[in-house]
Amino acid sequence: MDRFFGLKQNGTTVRIEVIAGITTFFTMAYIIFVNPSILSAPFSIMGMEEVADGVRDSVFISTCLISFLATLMMGLYAKLPFALAPGMGLNAYFAFTVILTLGYTLSQGFAAVFISGILFIIITLVGLREAIVRAIPDGVKNAMAPGIGLFIALIGFKNAGIVVADDATFVTIVNFSRWTIDSSSATLAILGLVLVGVLYKFKVKGAIFFSILGTTCIGIPMGVTNLSGFQFAAPNFAAFKEYGFLNMDFAGLLNIEEGFVAALLSLITVVIALAMVDMFDTVGTLIGTAKSAKMLSPDGTLPRMKQAMMCDSIATTAGACLGTSTVTTYVESGAGISEGGKTGLTAVTTSLLFVAALFLSPLIAVIPLAATAPALIIVGVLMMGSIKEIDFTDMTNAIPAFLTMVMMPFTYSIANGVAWGLIAHLLLKTFTGRFKETHVITWIIAALFVVRYLIMV
Repeated sequence: MDRFFGLKQNGTTVRIEVIAGITTFFTMAYIIFVNPSILSAPFSIMGMEEVADGVRDSVFISTCLISFLATLMMGLYAKLPFALAPGMGLNAYFAFTVILTLGYTLSQGFAAVFISGILFIIITLVGLREAIVRAIPDGVKNAMAPGIGLFIALIGFKNAGIVVADDATFVTIVNFSRWTIDSSSATLAILGLVLVGVLYKFKVKGAIFFSILGTTCIGIPMGVTNLSGFQFAAPNFAAFKEYGFLNMDFAGLLNIEEGFVAALLSLITVVIALAMVDMFDTVGTLIGTAKSAKMLSPDGTLPRMKQAMMCDSIATTAGACLGTSTVTTYVESGAGISEGGKTGLTAVTTSLLFVAALFLSPLIAVIPLAATAPALIIVGVLMMGSIKEIDFTDMTNAIPAFLTMVMMPFTYSIANGVAWGLIAHLLLKTFTGRFKETHVITWIIAALFVVRYLIMV
């Protein structure tokens, strides 16, 4: 095991890697329950409750299976500590735009995801993804980790119920003056954040993992951790066979009611949207998270990045075959990496827990979001370190870096942060007479993002 994963070479141990893998799983386990809810929502909205129930059961199985397979492949093939699962944001786009707005059937939607996955594979095989990474300017690259840190922290604050929606100001803080389940959840998350901070201060190995368990226990008398309602049941494989497994309708993609040309343009729009968001979510996550963990080479590249991107590409294609939306590398992997996870053994550990989740979902559901939220917030803190590497004295570097950082949490998308940073970099360098500092690939990427924004629905 040491020879295969290079544990000693990377300064880690089996114990550290296993704890890191468990930590990553707990911080992203919410996808097991959230993904089925999102992908079944269009059918509930359309009043097709029976179909919605079947899709929900099917997507639960699909999510566990593809997360297991994709993360296992990342661990054994790429030998990196990143976990993969159906992407948040991408699943909402699939459900509410592709299915509900554009009128694709579920099987047509999965077929479109499959095509985007094949496109990812081709791009990766020809080395284009790696060339794209090399073309990202240093200012944007250095801003990715802090931007992702802010994004992860926002997810944590949202999951904790500390930051809530507000009609007047978009977001605000929860009302602590009344003792409700929302304020209780937020209070528990604050206690968990203090706990993980103290554990980090005393350099306790597995600080994030133990803080999740400790916060879960603290939540029992507070009424946030709910121990009732355990009901172990076998997964609904009949629904998976009907709605998930190999449920793809390629012929129907070009026979939508609007006509062939309209259907073709719609398909191109969907594929571009899925491709652009997934590609830069993955690139941003890999580079940003690896940079904060000092895993990057001196030239700013991630060793075995091509293998990591191939895992991501194949996972999307396989995910469509199993009946779920686009699969991507999860930013929550940073939680496990912050625990010391540096090799594929971390990913293998996480993957095995996704298999167990098929049958242990009631047990996993006991851990409230308020208990995993502090883990995400502390990871956000840890990822802010590389902000000191950004040259804020040069506005042609400072503005693109700033936009990269803030657009990630403000638009809830890593891809948008990268896009705005790259576009700003090109415009500022060009109009200040420093065109030679730009890269042709960067121009192509920026142009594709502009097209994406112009045709997005």
